[in-house]
Amino acid sequence: WVVLAAVLVMFMQAGFAFLESGLTRMKNAAHIAGKNVLIFGVCSIVYWAVGFGIAFGDGNSLIGTSGFFPSTNEFLSIGAAPFSFFSTIPGGAGYLFEVVFAGVSLAIVWGAMAERAKLWVYFVFGAFFTVLYSVVSHWIWHSGGWLFSKGMQDFAGSTVVHYQGALAALAGALLLGPRIGKFGHDGRANPIPGHNMPYAVLGTLILWFGWFGFNAGSTLGVVTGDKIGYFAYVALTTTIAAAAGAMGGIGAAWLVLRKPDVSMMLNGVIAALVAITAASGFVAPWAAVVIGAAAGSIAVVGVLWVERIGIDDPIGAVAVHGMAGLWGTLAVGLFAVPALASNLATGTGGLFYTGSFHQLGVQTLGLVTVGVFTFSASFGCLWAMKK
Repeated sequence: WVVLAAVLVMFMQAGFAFLESGLTRMKNAAHIAGKNVLIFGVCSIVYWAVGFGIAFGDGNSLIGTSGFFPSTNEFLSIGAAPFSFFSTIPGGAGYLFEVVFAGVSLAIVWGAMAERAKLWVYFVFGAFFTVLYSVVSHWIWHSGGWLFSKGMQDFAGSTVVHYQGALAALAGALLLGPRIGKFGHDGRANPIPGHNMPYAVLGTLILWFGWFGFNAGSTLGVVTGDKIGYFAYVALTTTIAAAAGAMGGIGAAWLVLRKPDVSMMLNGVIAALVAITAASGFVAPWAAVVIGAAAGSIAVVGVLWVERIGIDDPIGAVAVHGMAGLWGTLAVGLFAVPALASNLATGTGGLFYTGSFHQLGVQTLGLVTVGVFTFSASFGCLWAMKK
């Protein structure tokens, strides 16, 4: 099951290839699509060498300090050092599942830098970001991580995967500046439409399909806590959130732009999937609809706002993955069902059920810490490379 889920998540790279190439210009389509293969190759090697050990190796509350360059014994063992975190699956299955998440986060980075980055930057920053990503993974997902110990709830990675990727994407977009012709002398944005909307639609559907591996697969088994088949419940909240996101996206576009817009509907779907990623194992179905619809609206307003302040983000990564990821992480602190939090042995119930701001405070602490750490480190690395 875990390996199958990993394959579904890896297939999301095809979704990103279609989506990103469809939303950019034809002259750059092959480059945009091909880099998804390149960056996943870089990520896979770096994650095997050091990233997996940093993220899930035995260590302290800040970082894994063992499991580097793992070999046969480490990957075949279950619940044994250095990957004792994986108590029900072999280390090899753990690596395969986690590396595809790292690959998705890295794919997000290049969305906001599309049509401007040099080839060598993909190699250097790809390796750097994979390590950066692994550190935050340890904080939030490893049972010994300091944010996990405080009870931060991020079921499948609204913060770890999407928010982090968007932070690095924002740093890159700021340093690279806009594409030639994107903004006029008066500062107004000029539209640079994508060349193939059917590609973008197909990419979105592939991502929606792959997200079942992303979220449901994060149960890491058929039995979760005292629930059998909990992955099916996670898949349910995932898909109804995405459906609500489609409605929220096209509805918000209709209100703001005075006309329905297909690209905004697609952004709404992806933003909803991003937002429900943290919450999918913690919230009730009605809350999934609220989270998804709100995320779809946030995506529309966010894409327009990012453009208005002079940032060129060709596929809307900052809004769709960053703002929606932030919303999804906070939404868990609002809507987490106490019984589900107990079943997952992570954090407590949300404000709506308990009347307490505790879980919302933990979620905010995680967002602020990850925001400062990932953005500053990404900006510093990319700034040094630009020099």
